[in-house]
Amino acid sequence: MKSLTFPPAPAPALIDQVNILIVDDEPKNLTVLESILDDPGYRLVRANSGQEALLALMAEEFAVLVLDVRMPGMTGFELAQIIKERKKTSRVPIIFLTAYYNEDQHILEGYGTGAVDYLHKPVNTAVLRSKVAVFAELFSKGRALEAANRTLMTEVGERRKAEERLRELNETLDRRVTERTNTLELREAELRDANRRKDEFLATLAHELRNPLAPVRNAVQLLRLKGQAMPELQWGTDVIDRQIKAMSRLIDDLMDVSRINQGKIDLRHDWVTTEDVLRDAVESSRPLIDECGHELVLTLPDQRLSLYADRTRLTQAFMNLLNNAAKYMDRGGRIEVTAQHAGNDVVVTVKDKGIGIPGDRLQSVFEMFSQVETTLTRSRGGLGIGLSLTQRLIEMHGGTVLARSEGSGLGSEFEVRLPLTPELSPEVSSPPSQDLGVERFMPSQELRVLIADDNQDACATLASLLELMGYLVRQAHDGQAAVDAAADFDPQVVLLDIGMPKLNGYEACRHIRDQPGGAARTIVACTGWGQADDRRRSDEAGFDQHLVKPVDPDVLFELLATVAARASA
Repeated sequence: MKSLTFPPAPAPALIDQVNILIVDDEPKNLTVLESILDDPGYRLVRANSGQEALLALMAEEFAVLVLDVRMPGMTGFELAQIIKERKKTSRVPIIFLTAYYNEDQHILEGYGTGAVDYLHKPVNTAVLRSKVAVFAELFSKGRALEAANRTLMTEVGERRKAEERLRELNETLDRRVTERTNTLELREAELRDANRRKDEFLATLAHELRNPLAPVRNAVQLLRLKGQAMPELQWGTDVIDRQIKAMSRLIDDLMDVSRINQGKIDLRHDWVTTEDVLRDAVESSRPLIDECGHELVLTLPDQRLSLYADRTRLTQAFMNLLNNAAKYMDRGGRIEVTAQHAGNDVVVTVKDKGIGIPGDRLQSVFEMFSQVETTLTRSRGGLGIGLSLTQRLIEMHGGTVLARSEGSGLGSEFEVRLPLTPELSPEVSSPPSQDLGVERFMPSQELRVLIADDNQDACATLASLLELMGYLVRQAHDGQAAVDAAADFDPQVVLLDIGMPKLNGYEACRHIRDQPGGAARTIVACTGWGQADDRRRSDEAGFDQHLVKPVDPDVLFELLATVAARASA
């Protein structure tokens, strides 16, 4: 074992020095620490291992221990545990230094062994000096107070006891304040990081979900154009298109979850019927209901009950109620959905035979993240936001929603009351057919369109759709290929994805603009990235428009028709 390095005994002029023990298996690191902590008021004692440190602690008192975590033989954590178990050394403050252990579990382990701080190498010189100075000053004051107490002990024994107790309380309070402050700072940093990662995750998830929706929507438009005479095919495309729109709206909400808490969800009102909304909700929830083996009974009134509402949002609200009933009911249950006319309102009830709601939870069941039962044996997923969102959507439509239950195990009933609009005529209440009006977008002359997207399905389906409508189309599957195709094809319209290999959409747009005739081209971003910053970058890159996937076909067709008309003029 290497011998300890003890500095010479302090001279009388330096008798007020405090001992500081620095422990590291690397001599050069000890030299660096000595340089950082060089102070006339300190007497630095070096130790090259945990064993040497224990010998030093047995021989002398130290104001603070600066300890490397990673050492051969006995690690810093193990040494700290031994120190804290010995009465004589248990109150010695320990500052850990490490260049390796920087994960939360290691930090928590360090604090768990009794450390007062945990610093990463390379050490911030000012921070280390400041922290050591605090403990050195505390040690000096404690030593001075102990000397005063010993003097007073002979005169007033009780006073000595009181002051000793006060000193201990002060030290405990200081330590607790320091530990609490460090914990709060760590938690605040963790929350900031978690919030940042949440935003990044939501933006990426929304982008990845939008990409596969684009070719699906394009394929739906192709089916509509080619299968107008087939009612069953038309019905199927309507269902798919309606679900794509609902999915797109949900993805939009996913981009900014805070809008739910702040009530910033925008409604798109239109004339709908209660029957349409409930059938849409049943259609969306049917897979889960069937999977759970439940029976669904839907009772609708004879007359058409019209609403001026957002069909997708109301469907979402009732879908949440149906999904809630399906999830929290044993297999083979029964769900009853009833709609009836009540004065100027329509009242819809969703009743199940599930786990029920305790009486003390009826008022809180609509709170965000509230779940009646969270045990693993019952839970079938969900974050507890469905009922809260349902309540807010219903209230935004001028309605109310109530929860009823006889208690645990006795099922639940949710009553939704919405204002009716009886003045609506039956003709207006029926949604317009989706396949009408396409002819008005047919170009009066040939228009050259370049489509660039690394998602080949999205590129191919959109190209087929535009070719069917009479446009001349060229495809490219990366940014550089788009630039080359633009130079050769001389398109009048360029539809560019943003996230592409070789050159991204922003770079490709700039290159295409720099080509001869590039300034006159209409360049449109067609992308899954739809946040405000993405639109700003599109403007800066030179795009004329920014469309978010899945692109609304009517918006795209109207844009192309406008360019074609301008070219004809």
